[in-house]
Amino acid sequence: MTRNEQFRKLLQQPNAFLLPGAYDAMTARLVEEFGFPAVYATGAGISNAQLGWADVGLTTSTEIADVVSRMADVTTIPIVVDGDTGFGNALNLMRTVRQFERAGASAIQFEDQVSPKKCGHFSGKAVISKGEMVNKIKAAVDTRSDENLAIIARTDAAAMNGLEDALDRANAYKEAGADVIFVEAPTSLDALKEIPKAVPGVPHLINMVEGGKTPLVSLKDAEAMGFHIMLCANTVLRSAIKGVRDSLEVLRRDESQENINSLICTWQERQELVKLKEIKALEDKYLQEETFEEVGQS
Repeated sequence: MTRNEQFRKLLQQPNAFLLPGAYDAMTARLVEEFGFPAVYATGAGISNAQLGWADVGLTTSTEIADVVSRMADVTTIPIVVDGDTGFGNALNLMRTVRQFERAGASAIQFEDQVSPKKCGHFSGKAVISKGEMVNKIKAAVDTRSDENLAIIARTDAAAMNGLEDALDRANAYKEAGADVIFVEAPTSLDALKEIPKAVPGVPHLINMVEGGKTPLVSLKDAEAMGFHIMLCANTVLRSAIKGVRDSLEVLRRDESQENINSLICTWQERQELVKLKEIKALEDKYLQEETFEEVGQS
């Protein structure tokens, strides 16, 4: 079963699932090792970790595709990719679909913000027209080379135009061919409950941002509301930031690593994660020179 087929199967199963975000190959591998069925290549996380800047549309499609290809190289689970606005109009979006498919995406999320976009939980956003976004979704569906590549349609209209407009857009995006609907940044439990009811017949994604605009709920509660995917896009990134800060504080304070062991993984844990043993086995297999006689006898 291909990764794309794996993701389609996840969409068809009755129960909801967690989708943690990763921002590089190492964190994607960690997500898989902890048993999650898919991983999210977070645009905000990649911007924060790779560029050192906030999620305000500074990354390029090529930079995202590069990270996704590295994730695909070290994982076997489906990768859901944050495609922002498609990095331009419908023609730019078509190129993005081709790039991300080649890189290893099993699903691509596109949103209806004006480009350059901003994090869905930032202020000062703007959205394109419903009609333009409908055409962008149709372009994505027509461009994908594998029909199992899922297209996730996100609307940010609730923050500017209210929930009613966001739901109207979501229904239009579903009709345009989106495989999953993502209404970003609802601000109340009542709004959360309304979304799956108002846009039936399609899987829904809920984005849980610690400290963001949307109230946090459990996977069980999200499923009861009618959501199929619970995205935790930057939990891993933010835990990494805290861990690095805590370790650097001890190192600066003590000028010694004596008291740092409880804050870092062990040497063995690190080497197991990055597959040193497997690399050594490949070295033993392929980097040992053979004599002519040995080759001839094989």
